Amino acid sequence: MSTPATDYTLAELMIVAASQSFANEGEVLATGIGVIPRIAASLAMKTTNPDLMMTDSEAYLLHEPNPLSRDSEYVQRNETWMGFSRIFDNVWSGKRHAMIGPTQIDRFGQANISCIGGTYEQPKVQMLGMRGLPGNSISHGNSFFVPSHNSRVFVAGECDVVNSIGYNPERLPKGYSFDDIEIGLIITDLCVLDFGGANKAVRLVSLHPGITVEQVVENTGFPLEIPADVAITAAPTEQQLEIIRAIDPRDFRSKQLKDNPKGDRS
Repeated sequence: MSTPATDYTLAELMIVAASQSFANEGEVLATGIGVIPRIAASLAMKTTNPDLMMTDSEAYLLHEPNPLSRDSEYVQRNETWMGFSRIFDNVWSGKRHAMIGPTQIDRFGQANISCIGGTYEQPKVQMLGMRGLPGNSISHGNSFFVPSHNSRVFVAGECDVVNSIGYNPERLPKGYSFDDIEIGLIITDLCVLDFGGANKAVRLVSLHPGITVEQVVENTGFPLEIPADVAITAAPTEQQLEIIRAIDPRDFRSKQLKDNPKGDRS
């Protein structure tokens, strides 16, 4: 890798941090839901995990990840066909890693993409619905992307609707243990978190440059495990920025965060 960049945005910092979710995982199908997770998976495929599988979102596996915008001259390099039956075989065998953007996450890693407030029958805010998240979460690994780290996302109690399995002993299906659950990183605009704390507690892995532990704690609705020495999230390298710009030539990434500030907010 080339030397660390000095001029980069928060979106680019988060893309590089999110790409670590897919690093060194070998031949798994990457599903990055949303612009930043999608670019992150593509970056991992181009750098840390060349064995990563990626589809064109239709039916083909790609040798090279598609750029987010393509002109009429672009021809994607398809390696093989992967229709729905093969997708499901892949998902159910555990050979997939998705990065999703939940509306709520609780201290157990349970996620909500369905609805908020009120009752399930009459919620205050209706969202996507459960979609495939319950089955996906027990079949393969998932990581989370949170563009705005606050206590409305990282809720004090359980999620209003629990859509996915987490490290909650009271909700474990019969025959399951924590070893059967795979939740990777949580990438936010403030920090990187994981579930490496005691008894799978949410742990602070790194702070983005210029962010303090106090800011993270104030914006999280539950206690975090905080190491004595907290790392600083690594800046993108010039090579990583070059790849990101080739994947996203029209800079859709900058539209995903409010004002998209500089990556170093010291």
